[in-house]
Amino acid sequence: MPDKRRHRGRHPQDDGLFAADQAPALQAAVADLSWLLGRGYAPQSSLKLAGDRYGLTVRQRVAVSRSACSDESLRGRLARRVDVGALAGRELAIDGYNLLITIESALAGGMILGGRDSTVRDLASVHGSYRSMEETTPALALIGRTLDSLGVPSAWWALDSPVSNSGRLKRRMLELAGENGWQWSVELLHDPDKALMADNRPVVSSDSVVLDGCRGWTNLARHIVQGQVSGAWVVDLGADL
Repeated sequence: MPDKRRHRGRHPQDDGLFAADQAPALQAAVADLSWLLGRGYAPQSSLKLAGDRYGLTVRQRVAVSRSACSDESLRGRLARRVDVGALAGRELAIDGYNLLITIESALAGGMILGGRDSTVRDLASVHGSYRSMEETTPALALIGRTLDSLGVPSAWWALDSPVSNSGRLKRRMLELAGENGWQWSVELLHDPDKALMADNRPVVSSDSVVLDGCRGWTNLARHIVQGQVSGAWVVDLGADL
């Protein structure tokens, strides 16, 4: 069945699954999973153990998995984090779908997760195909204006070439950049993560693999969601930060 959604909004079950009364169990599960990961236990079995202990649903377990990280990973990520206030004059390397879908989701009222590492993440999935929503152009415009306000002179966007409609999105991004005088370049890559981890520029991403392997990163998504998306629904599962 074709995807006919017009918004990147919240899942119909999220109001109940991530209500305030669910927070203690979810935060405890993140803490338990992080502890297990830090001691070398396999991620899948560790997630099952933590999820079973607190009776979590599949979607809640996904949220816990995306919010947790070992203490070692946490220390490394925080040590390599570049403050958004220090980005003036610096070009950025952007994990395209990662940033864009998070901002789309926030604008549409979707649930945004706050993790242990201070990043924010969405629960949306591309699944090999990307479809523009009503929030796509506003999200790109918001990102562009934010980069301008931070004094970022240019940005290189990496998009996953295997994801369908990446070429169409690239054209829209370049059109919007041209209309606003933004110095953006967009590249379609088979493995954006590898390129981002090898890049010398501060990386914009909340992907755990990228954050653990990159040379430096900046928390642009949180800066935008918390500071510029009025009424954004952020569920903070990293309560120990």
